[in-house]
Amino acid sequence: MNVEKFSYDNTIVRNFTLATMIWGVVGMLVGIIIAIQLYIPDLNLDLPFTTFGRLRPLHTNAVIFAFVGNAIFAGIYYSLPRLTKSASFSNLLAKFHFWGWQSIIVSAAITLPLGLTTSKEYAELEWPIDIAIAVVWLAFGTNLIGTIIKRREKHMYVALWFYIATFVTVTVLHVVNSIELPVSFLKSYPVYAGVQDALVQWWYGHNAVAFFLTTPYLGLMYYYLPKAANRPVYSYRLSILHFWALIFIYIWAGPHHLLYTALPDWAQSLGTVFSIMLIAPSWGGMLNGLLTLRGAWDKVRDEPVLKFMVVAITAYGMATFEGPMLSLKSINAIAHYTDYIIGHVHVGALGWNGFLTFGMLYWMVPKMFNTTLYSKKMANAHFWLGTLGIVIYAASMYFAGIAQSLMWKEFTPLGILQYPNFLETVLQIVPMYIIRSIGGTLYFIGILMAGYNLLVTMKKGTFLATEEDEAPAREIENDKLQPGMFHRWLEKRPVKFALLTTVAILIGGLVEMVPTYLVKSNIPTISSVKPYSPLELQGRDIYIREGCNSCHSQMVRPFRSETERYGEYSKAGEFVYDHPFLWGSKRTGPDLHRVGGKYSNVWHYLHMEDPTQMSPGSIMPRYPWLLTNDLDTASTSSKISAMRSLGVPYDEGYEIIANKDLIDQAEAISDDLMNSGVIIEPTKDIIALIAYLQRLGTDIKAQNVQGN
Repeated sequence: MNVEKFSYDNTIVRNFTLATMIWGVVGMLVGIIIAIQLYIPDLNLDLPFTTFGRLRPLHTNAVIFAFVGNAIFAGIYYSLPRLTKSASFSNLLAKFHFWGWQSIIVSAAITLPLGLTTSKEYAELEWPIDIAIAVVWLAFGTNLIGTIIKRREKHMYVALWFYIATFVTVTVLHVVNSIELPVSFLKSYPVYAGVQDALVQWWYGHNAVAFFLTTPYLGLMYYYLPKAANRPVYSYRLSILHFWALIFIYIWAGPHHLLYTALPDWAQSLGTVFSIMLIAPSWGGMLNGLLTLRGAWDKVRDEPVLKFMVVAITAYGMATFEGPMLSLKSINAIAHYTDYIIGHVHVGALGWNGFLTFGMLYWMVPKMFNTTLYSKKMANAHFWLGTLGIVIYAASMYFAGIAQSLMWKEFTPLGILQYPNFLETVLQIVPMYIIRSIGGTLYFIGILMAGYNLLVTMKKGTFLATEEDEAPAREIENDKLQPGMFHRWLEKRPVKFALLTTVAILIGGLVEMVPTYLVKSNIPTISSVKPYSPLELQGRDIYIREGCNSCHSQMVRPFRSETERYGEYSKAGEFVYDHPFLWGSKRTGPDLHRVGGKYSNVWHYLHMEDPTQMSPGSIMPRYPWLLTNDLDTASTSSKISAMRSLGVPYDEGYEIIANKDLIDQAEAISDDLMNSGVIIEPTKDIIALIAYLQRLGTDIKAQNVQGN
């Protein structure tokens, strides 16, 4: 037998491990800051780059792509060579991947607080960074597929299936959702508009959760849980069903984020149906994980690694049951736009992703440093502290979300809104925001403990930069497909496996998106809807820059409680010129789609200067810089040209005279403010923002409303 020797590179694993812990601390710390800002608005510091609207996407990106992303890569670079019995395809590509990914994270940490954002959730980074992500991701994929192809093991173990699905699907998601037209070096508009943009974004957003926060972690579960428990995976057949059903069904479920919106009903229904179907494969994976521990529960009591993994898998099961339930229209009508969704998301992020990461690192780091974990007691303390933090966090947000929704929908016996002032519902849940921040702080303390424990473990051990191994050379087989053995045959062919995976994930996306683009009746036009004026377009970009869509939706749903509070429900045709769409996913403040004409110009001015002047007790930050910053009129021409290229019907050559119209409209608003006692130049940012807000929802006639 021809035995070949090779080595595993632990240096790249160590680097990604250190990055995981560093960015975990950064991401969670920003999360605590913005949680406290919701009940202590002064913590926004009256600075543009420290407001909730700008820090919130920094928090989500840091946790998802920096903390979780680096953990994924650490786990894969450790497990992949050992599963394939092969050295990594290219150490040079691995180094490029590491430093490229850290550079992308640093770029996000700089640009997002500066207000350089596309506003699209989990895809806020601007186009040059999007290109960098694609390049670095392809380097990772090349290393992944290359290592699998040159493997010495005949069959691909189940973890590799999930790694392959992660690579091919995230590639498709990122490319499709990031197609945008650059306006300048750090400004772009998506090629999609309105309803179409919303569908693509949540096809991406939901499946970023599915294929970045779920499938790679399932692959890690299938490797590290059996290793830590010293038990085989419970069921190979269940693994097959789990994998193919999950990747095929998951891709259809994105529209459940858009129930009761202007998205066509058939697309909403498809999203709901496939979301309910997701329970089966998701729980199949959970049960396969938990049942792997059969006969090893005594070990779970003693080993913190297994404690973390058991709670992680349980949190996965809870989140993947809750998600389908939230896609039911009757439940979605209550939970959507509330803090309940925040609790749901964090059960997945803190429980599933966070705890599986800690369990993996507590097992992997001592192996790489040829030692034992510095302190099991500290790891156990971290486990209980983190678990308590998750429970406190989720419970407070569940309570807050239900309270919000019930108050929004409450009517008096006379048929008028019980709480017409939106601020009443906000103030009612401030205690829950305080409790939430306590839970988050407990979890954060646990991360600091983990970081200390792992660093001391590294210090007391001896780092094995390379580990030598040997295995028989793999012989090239020309075996024929046997009846009933298709999957075993497929497991020997990674390229065919990847192609079949790609086909499985493309079907759902194509079925949902193609009709939305080709069938005009899906997006009926409204003759009264016109493009934004140059000043309004600039104001809209300021609204995006400040992250206003993080707290305010622009989608009035067809519920009596919403039409009474806000006005006529939103129509698909009203958004045909919106690049990007701004429907939002959370209401910390009221919906703004019908805010145009509801308040005077001076009301908006004073509200942005200090919200408590107009709404005593408001938790919204102040925006004093908008009153002093000069509007960037030099960009007007390129923005108009870009919009026309995207199909917005501006007249040919209009960009040449657009600033004249901008100044005329700005002077009219400035003069109106002057008549109300406010002296301000027409060239300030606040003027453009007021113009945009006064335009919202005025293209069609809205009803009289009760709320504010």
